[in-house]
Amino acid sequence: MDKPLTIPSAGGRADRSSARESPVQGDLSRAIVTRRTSYDRGHYIKPHWHARAQFVFAVAGTMRVRTARRAWIVPPSRALWVPAHTVHEIQMYGVVQMHSLYVKDSAGAGMPSSCVVFNVTPLLKELIVRAVALPAAYDENGDDGLLMRLVMAEIRRLPPCALDLPLPESPDLTQLCERILADLSARRSCNLDASDMHTSTRTLYRRFLRETGITFARWKQQARLLESIRRLAAGVPVTTVALDLGYESPGAFSTMFRRALGIAPRAFTARGGLDMRAMTHEEMKESMPKTRG
Repeated sequence: MDKPLTIPSAGGRADRSSARESPVQGDLSRAIVTRRTSYDRGHYIKPHWHARAQFVFAVAGTMRVRTARRAWIVPPSRALWVPAHTVHEIQMYGVVQMHSLYVKDSAGAGMPSSCVVFNVTPLLKELIVRAVALPAAYDENGDDGLLMRLVMAEIRRLPPCALDLPLPESPDLTQLCERILADLSARRSCNLDASDMHTSTRTLYRRFLRETGITFARWKQQARLLESIRRLAAGVPVTTVALDLGYESPGAFSTMFRRALGIAPRAFTARGGLDMRAMTHEEMKESMPKTRG
């Protein structure tokens, strides 16, 4: 069974002092180096970093990518930009067919300086499939080089997507998030959470907002959204996902999902999420309906 999104203990978090470089394999004289890899269900890649930026795209399967302070769910219709020297770990959900582009600094000029999830257009998908099929020593001055430049031009046009979950730094808040993620169907009041931490609700809200950048209630909604994407991508029925995550009905869950991602859950399952539009955190903040409890 695929594991749900979790937050490892503070001692297991990725950092430059403990994570090792994963050298980029290929002809490093090229501006972009490609790689095709396949991973079994449940495969886990330990914290590591690359000297080049990485554009991580799975044509099949779903990934969870995590850094020390943030986690992302990346379904087949999405890809993650990971800047050079960023320590990250990857958990596979289902059998994953991964295509990676390792981009030299000059070729990646203008790209974000932090990790970002992007919506992969049908055009970009076809371009990447062609790019990873090129020989390692492709001709940068010919048609192959033009293809690579077109890939980067299309990537730069992509809007970012709000499929991330910020993570707190304090051990007690981390433990609180671990408990929530372990049972996303539970509906404990914030007052009870604050009481268990021997603090006031106001203090809990203030600390959570300071460490994650979003409210406590918003964080829980986002956690459920990302878990629903993971489960749907794994083939779990919509009704089961809705009830397991605490929604009063499949309809209530579908309304949330459609408002957040621009596509109904069943359409996401049928199409692999290819029609999902990008949505900012501010848009998602306004779209979330109340759930049970």
